[in-house]
Amino acid sequence: MKLDILSALNAERAARRAVVVVTDVANGEQRLVKAADIAKDPLKELLAKRIRMAKSGMEETPQGRVFLTVHVPSPQLVITGAVHISQTLAPIGQLLGYDVTIVDPRTAFASIERFPDVKVIAEWPDVALPPLNVDHYTAFVALTHDPKIDDPALKHALARDCFYIGALGSKKTHAKRVTRLKEAGLSDADIARIHAPIGLDIGAVSPAEIAVSIMGEITERLRQKPEAA
Repeated sequence: MKLDILSALNAERAARRAVVVVTDVANGEQRLVKAADIAKDPLKELLAKRIRMAKSGMEETPQGRVFLTVHVPSPQLVITGAVHISQTLAPIGQLLGYDVTIVDPRTAFASIERFPDVKVIAEWPDVALPPLNVDHYTAFVALTHDPKIDDPALKHALARDCFYIGALGSKKTHAKRVTRLKEAGLSDADIARIHAPIGLDIGAVSPAEIAVSIMGEITERLRQKPEAA
């Protein structure tokens, strides 16, 4: 790999941005495609598919065979609310390769005893969230049902390019949340990014089933091709 390509690759990885190295199998020539440039690349469909899969591999193109080496940041799952749902959601997220963090200022809930092997931050969102570098490869879930915790957390997530943002609550609860967020200055477009009621509609009842529905929706959002606007 040429030094300029390697330097650009390392810079993108350090910034937690996806990048693909395209290698022409016939002649060994390489080029680097940044995530921001995929839409205008001749191989945009193949590149987008490979990034969604987070998997490298060989592809046939009109110009010949190429090997696409995909570099995608490890995803993180940030949960506000050390609640019963979180006790199942956190380990499921870890099994799927997410770096999981739980944020809840209520120390009676946010304890190592309730969440062994999970990073727990017993601070308010305005203190806990900025150091986590919430970005495009972050799934953000609000579960406390407490506006003093969930609302500022959602505002933080909406200011970032999270690939998924979800919030627990009924349609009535979410309608009240929407009113509060609008009063706080958020636009309809911003608020529309929130998945609420949260999770896939699978008839989940128990906290564990709700956790499965949430993780299913997160996976769907991460892996499936977005619908055309």
